[in-house]
Amino acid sequence: MATSSLFIHTLLTRRRDPSTHVYGLKSLYFFMPATLALTTSLIILLYISSTSNLFFIHPRHLQISGSGDGDFLIRDKPTKVFTFYSPESVGYGEIRRFAERGIVPGETKGRSDTGFDKRSRGMYDSDAKIFHDRDSFLKNYKEMNRSLKIFVYPHKQDHPFANVLLPVDFEPNGNYASESYFKKVLVNSHFITKDPSKADLFFLPFSITRLRHDPRVGISGIQDFVKNYLTNISREYPYWNHSGGADHFYVACHSIGRSAMEKAVEVKLKAIQIVCSSNYYLSSYVAHKDASLPQIWPRLDNPPNLERDRFKLAFFAGSINSPVRSKLLEEWENDTEISVHFGRLETPYSEELLRSKFCLHVKGFEVNTARIGDALYYGCVPVIIANHYDLPFEDILNWKSFSITVATLDIPLLKKILQGVSSEKYLILQNNVLKARKHFQWHLSPLDYDAFYMVMYELWLRRSSLRITVLT
Repeated sequence: MATSSLFIHTLLTRRRDPSTHVYGLKSLYFFMPATLALTTSLIILLYISSTSNLFFIHPRHLQISGSGDGDFLIRDKPTKVFTFYSPESVGYGEIRRFAERGIVPGETKGRSDTGFDKRSRGMYDSDAKIFHDRDSFLKNYKEMNRSLKIFVYPHKQDHPFANVLLPVDFEPNGNYASESYFKKVLVNSHFITKDPSKADLFFLPFSITRLRHDPRVGISGIQDFVKNYLTNISREYPYWNHSGGADHFYVACHSIGRSAMEKAVEVKLKAIQIVCSSNYYLSSYVAHKDASLPQIWPRLDNPPNLERDRFKLAFFAGSINSPVRSKLLEEWENDTEISVHFGRLETPYSEELLRSKFCLHVKGFEVNTARIGDALYYGCVPVIIANHYDLPFEDILNWKSFSITVATLDIPLLKKILQGVSSEKYLILQNNVLKARKHFQWHLSPLDYDAFYMVMYELWLRRSSLRITVLT
């Protein structure tokens, strides 16, 4: 406005003095672009101001009704946008409270209800929020599924350590089942090739968990076994030397795996390690080269009914085997809203998970536990209390969309942090938990995007594009 006034004043002044006529024309050309720019900006601001109601859905405009198949319908009266939610994804009471606050997470389905605009996608687009870049992931996933090939070093049933090198002949179970599930599913998958020249990656099939329980090896003998195994395959096959080990990988879930490569340093430094002990503090774990394997307790049943009130703020149960857990006990043992247990539970573990809003993943002796998988399975928002922990599938999933991370130094502030999560924010987190949990489930016949395929995708991201010929 000051520029416009200066322009008008100058123009009037120059017109009174004929001797400055030419100078006045030059001034006119000088100020015209600035004046036009200011005028255009004012018009744009006025337009945005007058139309801003198109981009804001006021709570009073939201109307809830039931659909024919049991889903709930949230309708925005002015714009006639309909968004459907299934009872499995968000509880009925939560949807109603959600709508009263004007928050509409979830996904829009292509229904034919009167007034429903099939082009509308709702405020949130399906599961896009739980990925860093869903479009890139889906494109790469398709290519991975089509092209990735893996060669597994072959071993016969009569091999002295067939129990360690071949897949288990039973349904994997226990706290470290992820390791067995992966190998059992991999060897029967379409990713396997028997032609090493077509392989993108080479699998070292020894099982750290099976070695640990083999009386011929045990904890103290794992390092020697791995060293000898690598020496043998290097002599019998040329593939390790073709890449210096960069296109080889192994899988281990048991925490003892963090020290298994101490006598096979070339594996630790060059090969891809898919492990549950994925802590940046561990010298054996190399971020970005290695990846985190989700530790998941096998569950054959369908996920439980989650339509219930979660009246506990947070829950944790486990042994006191780290300073972090000791600090948690010291701060919150007697709290009425944060339930911390280091002994026998009076109620079933699953029931505690179902009645809690947040479930704590607290670093113990190692960072690897099945508690994250437990929380996701039971619809409880995970709270990660472990510094420098490479979370499973962190390359792919946006963990901030369905979990909360609390630094170990902030344990005294835990309650304040969790209470600071608004109802709206919590429902968004929990809704994303339900979308993310399919990526943390194992199946003997794998399903798209389940834990097996997600690990395969992590391997695909790390496949070696450069092979180094080692002269011997």
